[in-house]
Amino acid sequence: MTYAMSVLLLGFVLGLVGVASNPSPYYAALGLVLVAGAGCGVLVACGGGFLSLVLFLIYLGGMLVVFAYSAALAAEPYPEAWGGRAVFGYVVIYIGLVLGAALWAGSGWYEGSWVPIYELKAFSVLPGDFGGVALMFSFGGFLLILGAGALLLTLFVVLELIRGVSRGALRAV
Repeated sequence: MTYAMSVLLLGFVLGLVGVASNPSPYYAALGLVLVAGAGCGVLVACGGGFLSLVLFLIYLGGMLVVFAYSAALAAEPYPEAWGGRAVFGYVVIYIGLVLGAALWAGSGWYEGSWVPIYELKAFSVLPGDFGGVALMFSFGGFLLILGAGALLLTLFVVLELIRGVSRGALRAV
């Protein structure tokens, strides 16, 4: 289990480096899918199967549609790929920063702290993530609605910034 968790966390970090170092939204979509899959895999390994499934379906079902729409509005004739000189420099810098942070903070880290949530309660009828989802909807309903409104506002701001001075889909090609 430790090796599987290590591979998932490595895929998560490499996906984040791929998204952060790429100036073109076309190639960053692959990094986002890798990050979503690896993050959900880490949640499953820690015992949050239901929460992982919901996150994966919502993210890939909704957010990537918005991402594809905004990427279509920001069409570049010659996008830079991961093999480009400037992008490769960013990749090396970000991996160096990740390794430096791992060496600085990794002295007290050991894989024995990766305890699934199911091992913390001896006689539990429901999984631990079900209780967390119920608490989120009961006590955090206002914050949930506030977060949805903030995401909707962010969507409109991003689409307005991407549009620029052109007319969107009605612009002359």
